[in-house]
Amino acid sequence: MTSPGICAYGTPCATFPPRRIVCLTEETVETLYLLGEQDRIVGVSGYAVRPPQVRREKPRVSAFVSADIPKILALGPDLVLAFSDLQAGIVADLVRAGIDVHVFNQRDVAGILAMIRTLGALVGAAKRAEELAQGLERRLAAIAATPRPSPRPRVYFEEWDDPLISGIGWVSELIEIAGGTDIFPELRHQQAAKDRIVAAEAVREAAPEIILASWCGKKVVSARIRAREGWSDIPAVRDDRIVEIRSPIILQPGPAALTDGLDAIVTALWDKRR
Repeated sequence: MTSPGICAYGTPCATFPPRRIVCLTEETVETLYLLGEQDRIVGVSGYAVRPPQVRREKPRVSAFVSADIPKILALGPDLVLAFSDLQAGIVADLVRAGIDVHVFNQRDVAGILAMIRTLGALVGAAKRAEELAQGLERRLAAIAATPRPSPRPRVYFEEWDDPLISGIGWVSELIEIAGGTDIFPELRHQQAAKDRIVAAEAVREAAPEIILASWCGKKVVSARIRAREGWSDIPAVRDDRIVEIRSPIILQPGPAALTDGLDAIVTALWDKRR
C-alpha cells in the first residue's frame, strides 16, 4: 500500500483533484483554507500566517525566492503552487524533479479574483471558489460606492524605503476603491519592482495628504520618513498622517488584501481620530 499521492516507485502520482499541495506563497494558503480545502496542504511558505493556525498545522518549506527542494520532494506533492518570475528558479528545480507546478502571476484585483477561481477549479471546488470570489466582488463594490467627502485625498504608498518603491498594482487599485487617489497611478502596470522606483523629489512635488507604508516584512519607521530632506512640508508628514499597514495583509495578492488590507486603507483615509 502506498501513501496518498505516491506511486510504488517513490515518485508523485498525478491525481485529480491533487491531494498533496505545497504552497510557496501565502495567498494560495489562505484561499485553500477559505475554501475548506486545507487538508490538501502539506507544506507552506515560511511567510504564511493566515489563518493563524497554519503556523502550527503545516510544515514550512520555503522563503520567497528560496526553498528547501529536498524537503518539498520528501512531502510527495502532486501539485506545487508558486507565484511570479521571482520563484522561477525554484519552479525550474521542481519541474526537473518531475513535480507538477502551477505558477500564478496576479498583479491586480481582477487577477486576485481570477486566482481564487482558478485555484478552486484545480482542487475541484469551483462552486465554492466562485461564491468566495463573488462575495469579495460585492464587498469591493460596496466599499467603492460608499459616499465620501470631496476631494479625494492624495495617497502615497511606499512598498520599500531604499530605494523608494511605490505603485504596486492591486494596492493602487485598492486606494481608489477606498476613496483615495494614488499619486503614482501610472506605475500600477509595471510588474517589476525596479520599474516602480520613485524619486523623493517626485513624492514631494505630488504632496500626498496620506502616506501608507509597508516595507515588505520589516517594520516601518515613521521617524525616518519624516526626517527625509524636504519632506517636512509634505501634508502627510506635516499632519502626522503616516500609517503602517502590515505586510501580510497588503503585500500578498490574495484575499487578505481585499479584506483586512482594504479595511486598513479605508481606516487610514477616513478615520479622523488617527
